[in-house]
Amino acid sequence: MSNINPSDASSKKIAAGICAILLGALGVHKFILGYSTEGVIMLLATLLTCGIGGAVMGIVGLVEGIIYLTKTDEEFLNAYMVQKKGWF
Repeated sequence: MSNINPSDASSKKIAAGICAILLGALGVHKFILGYSTEGVIMLLATLLTCGIGGAVMGIVGLVEGIIYLTKTDEEFLNAYMVQKKGWF
């Protein structure tokens, strides 16, 4: 399968899910998962629109956080750490 530790995936799932719900507009959860490009896109969309884009990015973060936390550890590992699924 992969050389990623399943317990590491579980802790990243929880951290990314909570950060996505609370700080989704800033893209913190993307940086936790190692998706720097996606994180920068979310951060810049929030900052460069003086926060107006933050509403949209906040909703994206909320949805992604819920998705992260409702997946099983194995589904999360496969989707976000093995296949590197960047969005939703």
